[in-house]
Amino acid sequence: MSADAASSISPGHARDHQRLAVYTAALLLSLALLASLAGLAWYERGEALDAAQDRSKLMSRVLEDQITRAVESAAQSLRSLGESPALASGLQGEGGGGALPSEALNLQLRQVLQGQPVLRNVAVLSLGGQVLASSEPSEIGLQLSVPLLGALPSEGGDRLAALLPGRGLRDLRVNAAPSPVYMLPLLRQQRLPGGRHVLLLALINPDALANYQSQALADAKGAALLSSFDGQLLAASESVSQEPGTRLSHHPVFAQWLPAREHGSYVGLGAMSGTQVVAFRASRTRPLVVLVEERVELALQGWRELLHVLLAVAGAGLVLIAGAAWVALRSLSNGARARAALDRAHQRVAAREHDLRVLLKSLQEFVFRTDAQGAITFVNARWSSLSALPIRESHGLYLPDLVVPQHRQRMQALFAPDGQPGESRSAQFALQAPDGQMRRFEISVLPLRDEQSQALSGFAGSAVDVTERWVAQQSLQHQLAFSALLQEMSPLPVSMFDAEGRYVTVNQAWEEFTGRSRQVTLGQPVGNFMPKAERLVHDEQDARLLREGGRIRYETQIQHRDGSLRDMLITKVRVPDQNGGVAGILCTLEDVSEFRAAERATREARDVAQEASRAKSEFVANISHELRTPLQSILGFSELGMARGRDAPKLASMFGDIQQAGQRMLALVNDLLDVSKIESSVGTFDLERCDLRGLIQGVMRELEPLMARRHLRLSLRQPATPLAAKVDPLRFQQVVRNVMANAIKFSPEGGALDVRAQLTPQGEVHISVADQGPGIPPAELEKIFDAFVQSSQTKDGSGGTGLGLAICRKIIEIHGGRIYAENRGEPGSESSGSVFHILLPLRQQGDSQVMSTLD
Repeated sequence: MSADAASSISPGHARDHQRLAVYTAALLLSLALLASLAGLAWYERGEALDAAQDRSKLMSRVLEDQITRAVESAAQSLRSLGESPALASGLQGEGGGGALPSEALNLQLRQVLQGQPVLRNVAVLSLGGQVLASSEPSEIGLQLSVPLLGALPSEGGDRLAALLPGRGLRDLRVNAAPSPVYMLPLLRQQRLPGGRHVLLLALINPDALANYQSQALADAKGAALLSSFDGQLLAASESVSQEPGTRLSHHPVFAQWLPAREHGSYVGLGAMSGTQVVAFRASRTRPLVVLVEERVELALQGWRELLHVLLAVAGAGLVLIAGAAWVALRSLSNGARARAALDRAHQRVAAREHDLRVLLKSLQEFVFRTDAQGAITFVNARWSSLSALPIRESHGLYLPDLVVPQHRQRMQALFAPDGQPGESRSAQFALQAPDGQMRRFEISVLPLRDEQSQALSGFAGSAVDVTERWVAQQSLQHQLAFSALLQEMSPLPVSMFDAEGRYVTVNQAWEEFTGRSRQVTLGQPVGNFMPKAERLVHDEQDARLLREGGRIRYETQIQHRDGSLRDMLITKVRVPDQNGGVAGILCTLEDVSEFRAAERATREARDVAQEASRAKSEFVANISHELRTPLQSILGFSELGMARGRDAPKLASMFGDIQQAGQRMLALVNDLLDVSKIESSVGTFDLERCDLRGLIQGVMRELEPLMARRHLRLSLRQPATPLAAKVDPLRFQQVVRNVMANAIKFSPEGGALDVRAQLTPQGEVHISVADQGPGIPPAELEKIFDAFVQSSQTKDGSGGTGLGLAICRKIIEIHGGRIYAENRGEPGSESSGSVFHILLPLRQQGDSQVMSTLD
């Protein structure tokens, strides 16, 4: 009853699912339609804005070209006027400006004015501002204020001045009344044949330029503006509310774009209110900028009309989708009746497919069917992999006759009539394939019985070629045997135990180390022969390895078979099984006792050496401090003797020698104190970010008296930008002072010193000090940085204590840098001399760094 109810309910459930699918499909199609139209609308909006930008850029290019041509045409007219003979002849005799210009000059001025529609006036001025000639005769003789015109152009050049209020030359006088209109002066300085200089002045009408812009925009949307390069509005179309002279410095074109880019376009703020489509272009030859703006609302007017069309399309599409869904729902009800009839037909076919299902149950590769005695009645196309006979000749063949003789008896057992009904039988056999090779097949058969009498009617089966698998198994067996041999031959003790903690295998090295045979060990708990405390260490590591996986290494002591404890490095890995679980743990032991003993000996030797070095440093520091007290007395009395022995030259010379020897001794003591501080490992360097240029210049000023006494020339080259690095200022200056003092000391009188500071491509500060001294032998270029080592070129008494360069190197190394020397030429030659290089990184790890021991 329940089965009938289920069969009657399931079609209704299927129809419900189908209706749900129709509704879902209609919804998804509606969403896809709306999303597509929305994407198209957004794309068209972008296209509309792009088209508006293209129009604005084209208009700005046209206006810029038109205005530039107008200004350049006016400039060319002034140039032609300046080169005209009428200018020179028309102004002859005008020394004080009392004479009137010639009629030819007046005529040419009027011609220039008539030929240039953008000009209001053309005049000739003296450099003092007096009007010598003008296209407006009533303005001749006026005295203008030249400073209003700004800087004068150079001889033969012209300049476009700033926008000024006024209509003519009278508005350029001192204290002229304000004017509501504006003019744009264009100046040219001209030298007359007699050597006299005059100014040619053309007053450009900004309203004419605005008319150009209005005419160009007559059929277009938007507004046009003309401004100077610094943002002063010169002229604009009628739709712009700003007056000429207004500053547009807040405009994005002047605040963000210029002068990096001379032309461009964007959508954003402009001179007019609201969001604008803005395009601008700077003049090619003049400090002028043309701006074209169009309101976004006007640019998108056509797009809004398209939006209405898209909304109509969306409505029509939704109606079509709804109609299609209704048709689909109607067809579902008709299909349900047809499906019921089809189900009844399937039930009749199911009985006929019973034998075929039994055959497919054992299907692998080669499929066959035999009678009750094993004679073939059917084979599929894979028969060719077993025999060269055609398929039609295979019928009636006894299948066991195809395998090798030694396997025939086992093959015959598969076709025995006894056995349980439906019991599958399988075995593996070898036979010679058509290509002559010996192949291995795994054959499975299933007895077929009559449904009524249950009598054996035949067998159905399949054969799978397992030759490659059999070869792989043989290879695997060989590989396992080889791996076992390698493990046995390993000099390291190796063992493996299962997840329960019992030994599975050990090698010969393990037996020799522990003194226990594998016959006694295998199957026993791990570490059963170890003390409990030692076994707990291994148990904790094993538990962590089984929990986390991977590989672990740890070191402990294990008892050797001779009773001694050995330091052992233990490596363990978790071995997975075929199901992804844990098969066990593989463990190797490595004896590191000799290595640990060597480490302890090395550590003890290092401690002894460090203690000796510390004692030496303390001794040097104490001795140096003790020597400074008597040295101060010697230096004091020698200075007193030199002061009182001025009248006795011999006595003063003796005290002078004592003074020099004392000073050298004091320098040696100070160097020893520096070395002891660096070696003491207790001093710190106070690092701070400094501009190294100032520190270097301070040292140069300090050493100027020494260079002056030896008449040395100093060339100091540093970059204009800061050389910022974290250094200890006093220690850094100590290094520069020491290197410079050596260069001064070993340079010949009248020589030159070259000091350079720069930033390398690798991000380091590079300071070099070059002199013209005797140079350094190549073999000693590195040795001179060792303590108490001097160059063989300075062992005549001119050298110092041999500690200065060693201290310099240690200071630079503590800063993370390096110092080295090289020769400018062959030592002793005319081009000889040495160069000391100091390189410092721009950044350090911290603000304070502890000094380490000097090597």
